[in-house]
Amino acid sequence: MSYIIIGIIAFLFFILYDFNSINMNLKWIHSSFFIGCILLATASCGIVISSLEITVPPLSQILIFGTVSLIFFMLLMYTLFFALPFGDTYIQSDKPPKTCHSGVYALCRHPGELWLIGFYLFFWLSLGGFLALTACILFSLFNLFYIIIQDRWSFMKTFSDYNEYKETTPFLIPTKHSIRRCLNTLQFNRR
Repeated sequence: MSYIIIGIIAFLFFILYDFNSINMNLKWIHSSFFIGCILLATASCGIVISSLEITVPPLSQILIFGTVSLIFFMLLMYTLFFALPFGDTYIQSDKPPKTCHSGVYALCRHPGELWLIGFYLFFWLSLGGFLALTACILFSLFNLFYIIIQDRWSFMKTFSDYNEYKETTPFLIPTKHSIRRCLNTLQFNRR
């Protein structure tokens, strides 16, 4: 269960990152987003090891569901680190950032939540067991809480055009229109 606690602490670091970015802007706290990522990765790896120490599921289960989980993980990494301009998003700059209205960010305002849920759902299906199920539920819920804070507070203060983005893009559940807009604007060679 200590890995679950480590994962929950990761989300507290994500919230600290947003709070710092808006209220304090202290450079030594700005790395808390990456600390949260490291903690969540550590928790996930620990859950894999702990789960496999208890029972080893059939290889076919691990391969099939693990592959789908890996696809969702790659979508999450793409969404967080490659679909947005890295410097403008994760490194403090003098100019106010603008929202991204294209690609996966045309799909919904928080596509990372969709990929995170998919990752942990298939993560659990590949490993089985109570620990992976607990991680799936709690990490998805804590991330949902985090994106609600972003959507209602931090992004409103961070992005000057966030209200406009909210009017054109669904919160979490994609629509037929947003799926079409996502596919029409998706670019993998933005750099």
